[in-house]
Amino acid sequence: MTIAEILANEELRQHEFPVATSKVFLGHAGDCPLPRRVGEAIADYARKCTTGDQEEFLWPGVMTTAREKVSGLLNCQPDEVAFVGPTSLGLSLIASGLKFRRGDNILIYFDDYPSNVYPWLALAEKGVEVRLMNIRELGVIRPMDVIGQVDENTRLVSLASCHFISGYRIDHAAIGKFLRERNILFCLDAIQTVGAFPTTVEYVDLLAADAHKWLLGPCAAGMLYVCKEVQQFINPPVYGWHNVRCPDFVAQEQLNWRSGSKKFEVGTQNLLGLVGLMAAMDLIAEVGVDNIAAELLRKRAKLVPALRAKGYTVVQGDVPAENASGIVSFHKPGTDLPALHQKLVENGVVGSLRADRKGQKYIRFSPHFYNSDAELDRALALL
Repeated sequence: MTIAEILANEELRQHEFPVATSKVFLGHAGDCPLPRRVGEAIADYARKCTTGDQEEFLWPGVMTTAREKVSGLLNCQPDEVAFVGPTSLGLSLIASGLKFRRGDNILIYFDDYPSNVYPWLALAEKGVEVRLMNIRELGVIRPMDVIGQVDENTRLVSLASCHFISGYRIDHAAIGKFLRERNILFCLDAIQTVGAFPTTVEYVDLLAADAHKWLLGPCAAGMLYVCKEVQQFINPPVYGWHNVRCPDFVAQEQLNWRSGSKKFEVGTQNLLGLVGLMAAMDLIAEVGVDNIAAELLRKRAKLVPALRAKGYTVVQGDVPAENASGIVSFHKPGTDLPALHQKLVENGVVGSLRADRKGQKYIRFSPHFYNSDAELDRALALL
């Protein structure tokens, strides 16, 4: 199934993406609707689970397969992939599991989504200096901004691969390469690019991303990547039967971590969520991430001038293609954006209402590859 086939066949489009039968869904940077095949995979597994042990219908192959699918998506090794659920939990496990020395500092962006802010701010209580990045434009973080704000005591930099309001995609490879040359860990909150744009980890040490946005998967079925070289330096502050060795389920006197990524999986996995995640990754792989990225940029190129023609200011509307994303946020002075957002909802158009630190409100459109031009035109007409 290709994007061209989906967009040329309305019956196929609505079959694969049932939300399209009743709504224009332009909110994929928030919580996505499930594609039919993802919902059916979860439902089929749930029905099987009514007849016996929930694990017996999947074990042991599902975990191996799931890790292999994620490793293919991120270009890493399967034993560098853990399944811990939400992005917030993955980032918190990293932040609280690292050991810091007196005088260490970390660099973060205060106006990132809170999932990638709070776990790091909490380290100040442990004596870690938490530096807040100074940049000029909302979400626009360039390699030179990072280069100019780290020093010999910087232990880690944590950034989002794409800002949730501005839609600016950072050059995470260039940033990561610079940091690696200086032995500074690089952590990526990749929830706004995984499934939408190529997001590989050649120069990334740590990454977390849930499935419920661009991956088109269920909530709390996310992935955590920890490169092999870093795994030994992180001891998560959670202990259970799965991540601490217990032969024959018998507790031992010594706490010995399991090897590889299993070190971060404390207990029984979210099997329903993993079934949905695997079905979603199969869909993304079938369509192709590169094809999805090109289609999202095409839709952006349609939306930005149309919004400007209606008098709206588009956040980072002129950003280069290598930094652009499927997120298009806009506002207009004197316009009651909450009321406009409600008007869209009442007319079956689902976007998002967001605000920045200064109180400026935005309407955010984030269409996916299956949204048709006719749907975009319908949304624009309501503005």
